[in-house]
Amino acid sequence: MSNAPVPAAEPPASKVAIIAALAANLAIAVIKFVAAGFTGSSAMLAEGIHSVVDTANEFLLLLGLRKSQQPAHAGRPFGYGKELYFWSFIVAVCIFAIGGGISIYEGIEHLRHPTPLENPTWNYVVLGLAFLFDGASFLVARRTFNAQRNGRSFWAAFRGSKDPSIFVVLFEDAADLMGLIVAFLGVFLSHQLQNPALDGVASLAIGLILLVVAGLLLRENKSLLLGEPAEAGLLQEVEALVTADAAVVAVAAPLSSYLSPHEILLVLRVEFQPKLSATELTEAISQLDATIRERYPDIRHLFVQPSFVQQKQPHDQPLS
Repeated sequence: MSNAPVPAAEPPASKVAIIAALAANLAIAVIKFVAAGFTGSSAMLAEGIHSVVDTANEFLLLLGLRKSQQPAHAGRPFGYGKELYFWSFIVAVCIFAIGGGISIYEGIEHLRHPTPLENPTWNYVVLGLAFLFDGASFLVARRTFNAQRNGRSFWAAFRGSKDPSIFVVLFEDAADLMGLIVAFLGVFLSHQLQNPALDGVASLAIGLILLVVAGLLLRENKSLLLGEPAEAGLLQEVEALVTADAAVVAVAAPLSSYLSPHEILLVLRVEFQPKLSATELTEAISQLDATIRERYPDIRHLFVQPSFVQQKQPHDQPLS
């Protein structure tokens, strides 16, 4: 049995993407609220709320990154890697409850009490600036996300990603851009058709976009928080590596779980040759440990459960 907990290194690329999104959303939130105050636009107010929620979410992701780097101790022998998964889940809840909920509420209120836009020019200027800022942030997040795709399709990479600090920012920025387009249409059509209710419809649409995005993020973060196994390909490679050792007779299917984006717990149930002495068994386990860790640095916690081949009867079953 071997266990050498090592704090997971903070992914610098994801931190850059989070800081870029935080700066963009903070600036955009201010100018959106100013524009909403001048024009009375419900869609613009919803967009301002959306940007405030996104800004708070980036702070929560940074908090999760920092907390996940705390060293392991007797009370937390496997460290704090799942702090990142917890705070990412909270971010998804905030997008759902605060961003989506308030936007829908604001849209309903505007439909019940529609008020004409006073000066839509402000909205157009703010939406244009916001689109530039959010677009730049989205490009940073997309470049960071693409760096970890390894040739996989977008959805396969999203479902297989173990780093929510990357895909949460990407989806937030995508929701921002879609929301800005909807807000522009709401302001434009409301002004051109002299129908202020359309501005409320745009606010409802923004809320629905946030609910859909939050639903996707909640599902993925819940799965990560509960514990996802390592990739099937990696486990098959480890199993083949162990089986190839001369001291090994058989190995059962490895048991694994991600504790953080770059920290895997792995349990190997191995049948060793019965002729091995205690010293030889210890050396064989140490050699397997060193080989696996060298080839797969993300495996931070490795446990080998040894057993020996016994005299088998015809009805006996192999290790499984």
